Amino acid sequence: MTRDASERPLINLRRRLGGEVMRGFFETLARASRLHPRARPEASGLKVTRDVRYGAGAHARLDVYQPATPGPWPVVMYVHGGAFRILSKDTHWLMGQLFAKQGYLVFNVEYRLAPQHPFPAGLSDVSAAYAFVLAEAARWGGDLGRGLVLAGESAGANLVASLTAMTCFERPEPFAREVFRCGRVPDAVVPACGIFQVSDPERFERRRELPWWLSDRIKETRDVYLGPSGAADHTLADPLLLIESAQESARALPPFFLPVGTADPLLDDTRRLAAALERRGVAHEARYYAGELHAFHALIFRRAARACWADTFSFLDARLEARRG
Repeated sequence: MTRDASERPLINLRRRLGGEVMRGFFETLARASRLHPRARPEASGLKVTRDVRYGAGAHARLDVYQPATPGPWPVVMYVHGGAFRILSKDTHWLMGQLFAKQGYLVFNVEYRLAPQHPFPAGLSDVSAAYAFVLAEAARWGGDLGRGLVLAGESAGANLVASLTAMTCFERPEPFAREVFRCGRVPDAVVPACGIFQVSDPERFERRRELPWWLSDRIKETRDVYLGPSGAADHTLADPLLLIESAQESARALPPFFLPVGTADPLLDDTRRLAAALERRGVAHEARYYAGELHAFHALIFRRAARACWADTFSFLDARLEARRG
């Protein structure tokens, strides 16, 4: 047995333990932050309906956030991050509330997680949720004519980027065909601090040395999402490569807002995506926040996070107003 093979079980154990530590940290942070009096949706006049079914299976649930302002409202579909293997819509309640406070009807989506459900399970779920949002938004007070936004962070950014690609590129996967048949391209996309190419995590270390624990987290994302043998066709796990390719899209891609911190280890993926959108002539805005870490915008008490959200809403206001005009 080679040295690499003999060390593999220890490396796998280290990665699993590291992942569980991260899960515990973020779930504890989400629970603790809910104790703040202003965290209650009622304090802002919001109405939240939890665990609405969008499909079959225990996982097929979403939460609906209705604003305090009179409707009908533009619509946001939000997809949480967590390296495809941890966290949930419940840990990402803050994103639902922030968009709803800004006057958006929000559908905060749950999906199946790896490694129990590797690619493309999560993307298939998000595709079903998209069809649900298109069909049911009006019943909840949404007006798709006022705008439809897809948003997510980290792994969620990957999923909304892939979902957007499926509305514009014709793909052979059954769930992708259904998305394309819906005929609706989102009006704007906000994939924040995303990992846009899952299949090659080593690319980050080819650029600069990373701490072992950080390298573990990024490589674990590939290993659990694509499975031990890797997916036969993982094109839609790598939306960056699809957008960088020479393949023509059947429909024009919508505007993208791409926020990321300059200390985020995934920074290069946002830079590459912005460059690919530029080459395709797609309207986009990449915002780089100096010295900020991965998913910094979740720490809303910090100045940079508040600036990021203000920039996000300014971008969406301008794009949706231009579309309505």
